[in-house]
Amino acid sequence: MFGFLFRKIFGSKNERYLRRLRPQAQRINALEPEMQQLEDAAFAARIAQYKKDVQEGGRSLDALLPEVFALVREASRRVLGMRHYDVQLIGGMVLHKGKIAEMKTGEGKTLVATLAVVLNALSGKGVHVVTVNDYLASRDAAWMGKLYSFLGLTTGVIVHGLDDAERKAAYNADITYGTNNEFGFDYLRDNMKFYADQLVQRGHNFAIVDEVDSILIDEARTPLIISGASEESVGMYRTVDDIVRRLAPEHYTIDEKARTAMLTDAGVLRCEELLKLDNLFDPANITAQH
Repeated sequence: MFGFLFRKIFGSKNERYLRRLRPQAQRINALEPEMQQLEDAAFAARIAQYKKDVQEGGRSLDALLPEVFALVREASRRVLGMRHYDVQLIGGMVLHKGKIAEMKTGEGKTLVATLAVVLNALSGKGVHVVTVNDYLASRDAAWMGKLYSFLGLTTGVIVHGLDDAERKAAYNADITYGTNNEFGFDYLRDNMKFYADQLVQRGHNFAIVDEVDSILIDEARTPLIISGASEESVGMYRTVDDIVRRLAPEHYTIDEKARTAMLTDAGVLRCEELLKLDNLFDPANITAQH
């Protein structure tokens, strides 16, 4: 009862959080007339200056947020013919803070992401935009890439079939689009490389996940599995395979239900004879025993 009355008067936790962001949206709106006066060439110049300020430690991303969001909104209006609404500005702030922004189909999720993408690209460490399939990754990279290019930022896309050189170039862009599987497998492959210059990824700074419920819940149920070269010689497997073929029925027992086979005492002696071992169960012979 008291909880219901509290929410009725003060709003839910989510509503209170969004209410705190509205003054920031008003500050962005106040900068709109200034951004409308800029020449086209000034947009990339401003982003370059913001980059310098962030990377030299002069200003933080949070401090630059109103100016950058206002700049991106005006750039989007000119390049894409789409102007961010206030609710989209708030959505961009939510993404920047590392939270989930729930939006309905048609509310412009792709456009919302551009705000947080550009802001976090100022660090120079790269931004990943994770989509559910190659088509969306390519489409959004080409579509929003026009906006990023106007702002002087580079865009890469990771899809199936690229070689290491192409992947490395895409990861070195300011903004990289790709699927969760491609990003995941590139990470796993990088962990199997022998030299640092063979790595395609350059580290992980900031990522925006589209369809987060699908990727982090549904897709996450399927593990990413990758195989590499064995560190052990396969010679022992060939040797044991030959020995097994020389065993007689009295050398082992089979449990069909458990799908296991065990050596009998006679089988142990026969294996020791064939392997020329004194004691198959000696710790030194654990590999052969296995």
